[in-house]
Amino acid sequence: MIRNYKPLPTSVSRVRILMIGPVGAGKSSFFNSVNSIFMGRITSKAMSGSAGTSLTTQFRTYPVKDGREGKPLPFVLCDTMGLEEQSGAGLDIEDISSILQGHIPDRYKFNPVTSFQPDEQKSSRPASLQEKIHCVVYVIDATKISLMSEKLEEKLSAIRKKVNSLAIPQVVLMTKVDEACPDVQEGLQSVYVSSYIKTKVQEVSSRLGVPVSCVLPVKNYSQELELELNCDVLLLTALQQMLNFAEDYLDDVAPM
Repeated sequence: MIRNYKPLPTSVSRVRILMIGPVGAGKSSFFNSVNSIFMGRITSKAMSGSAGTSLTTQFRTYPVKDGREGKPLPFVLCDTMGLEEQSGAGLDIEDISSILQGHIPDRYKFNPVTSFQPDEQKSSRPASLQEKIHCVVYVIDATKISLMSEKLEEKLSAIRKKVNSLAIPQVVLMTKVDEACPDVQEGLQSVYVSSYIKTKVQEVSSRLGVPVSCVLPVKNYSQELELELNCDVLLLTALQQMLNFAEDYLDDVAPM
């Protein structure tokens, strides 16, 4: 389904999905995991790890190819600097606004002190639908939901307001479900029957103010050397939902 997907408006060749989340939640790992599935082997194109501050310092757009010599798939995953609790650190809300509206170019290096200043000529021209973001994904670590600080929650709430004002669909990618629940660690297929994961989904839903149906549990590839079917199923199901939500948005904003 993902291979054959085509965005409805002819002006859009690929859906742009923006990933936002705290440092170390698994944004870059999600891209690497999706890329691995289509490459048929474990890959690590995006820098990922568990450093205290964001490893991603640039705005990156990652297209995914269908196999080594395959054609580009119909989506682009956009990676941002991690959100940090203190103001003046991590991703700036003004920068997010510029990304959503399609003004920030690939490989733009974030500056925590000042937000992005668009080029006068470019900013007077509205970005095309193709350049804008069509779906926003909040990447949240399942093991850290209860530990989320008030400041981080406030930052996420401010971002959600901004995204809401632009009517862009939003979903939550809940990562590290295997680390959060021993049953799921034993077998990923029990993720939907685990009562513990269910409470975590409800908790993240109420804390971020998104419906339970928009919380997608996944396990990224992190230390595996081989692909695993149950892992792929969760990752591709989440990606499919993102494409569906993006489709709803494009349906709504694109001229008939």
